[in-house]
Amino acid sequence: MLQQRFFPRLACLATLLAPFTLHASEPVHVLTGTLGKSPIVVELNLATPDDINGRYFYEKYHKDLALSGKLKGQDLTLTEGLSYDENPDLPTLHLHKSSDSTWTGEWSSSKGKSFKVQLTEKTVAAPDASAEPGWQDIYRESAYDYLRLSQLKLKADKKETFMGHGLQWWVEPESGITFFEITSGYAPDQAARINRQLRSRLWHEVVSYHECMLGGSRMGGDFEQSVNPQLMSPSIVSLNISTSYDCGGAHPDFGDSPLNLDVATGQELTLEDVLWIGDGKPFRYVRDEKGGTSFDTYSNYRSKTFAPWLVSQLQAAHPDEMKAPENEDDCDYTDESVWDFPSWYFTEKGLYVGPYFARVMRACESPEWSVVPYSAIKAHPGGVKVQLPE
Repeated sequence: MLQQRFFPRLACLATLLAPFTLHASEPVHVLTGTLGKSPIVVELNLATPDDINGRYFYEKYHKDLALSGKLKGQDLTLTEGLSYDENPDLPTLHLHKSSDSTWTGEWSSSKGKSFKVQLTEKTVAAPDASAEPGWQDIYRESAYDYLRLSQLKLKADKKETFMGHGLQWWVEPESGITFFEITSGYAPDQAARINRQLRSRLWHEVVSYHECMLGGSRMGGDFEQSVNPQLMSPSIVSLNISTSYDCGGAHPDFGDSPLNLDVATGQELTLEDVLWIGDGKPFRYVRDEKGGTSFDTYSNYRSKTFAPWLVSQLQAAHPDEMKAPENEDDCDYTDESVWDFPSWYFTEKGLYVGPYFARVMRACESPEWSVVPYSAIKAHPGGVKVQLPE
């Protein structure tokens, strides 16, 4: 439960998409070919013959269509829908695998239309050094997603100036995901490192969009996002990414996913890089890092050391907003547990921290006032030397 609270948005998406999100560590097959005359890309997980799942997209549209079905010997029967879809009118695919790893068969609809399907299992070459930032990581997670991204083109959007820095916005038209790159205000090498991180995040958000649309395909998914730069200083680039989404779960959801970068290295900053309340040397927790700080150690520090300190600082800086609630239906910002794993980003006035509440109290999230003054942050420096605003 703690790990789900730590990654509220990503954990929710992962839970919703578990039946059909396929990872490189599983026996995933990527196939390319045609349905009728239309080129398609297919991803299938054939690990459990009685419960096959996958997805495919037409290269013309790039929108995922879910697949589920059964494999008997070399014959595969698929329904164009999620495994729990019971609509008898959904299209079906019947495919046979030949000894040369080609699949042939037929797609048919309940209205009597049918088209030949011809597919070949494809070994997808890894992206080279000239590929878009983030594509290497995405390829390792899903060659299928990488193939889709390699067919997408970004479109230049508006230009603006933020805190003396030129910004060029880019949009991926099919998903609507938009991000900026920095065109002036930093040395060329600094801007290049920062822009690699920004572009990588853009492509990862495009992947999240398509995963969400697949999960919500029965009723129509929704994935809306806004990106707002918050601070650009000689030492820090900070932005907040706010997402509201409906990926087919019981309820729509929303959340913030900020990105904070060290200008000197271009690397993403963790909160412990900036602020350390514990004893000894600050650790740097990175999720799924082998040989690094364990989640138990990290969680224990956040709940027993960091959260109590943070509540005391917020009570000192915002006494009226941090009063105990008069009834149980009010937002209780004195509850230390809602501050264990806050979203956070830099502002001109201080470090913004956003609490995380259970669903029934989600309206309490993203208060405008929850900023810790930089004087308090500077008194407890983290593991990376960054110059904080005055």
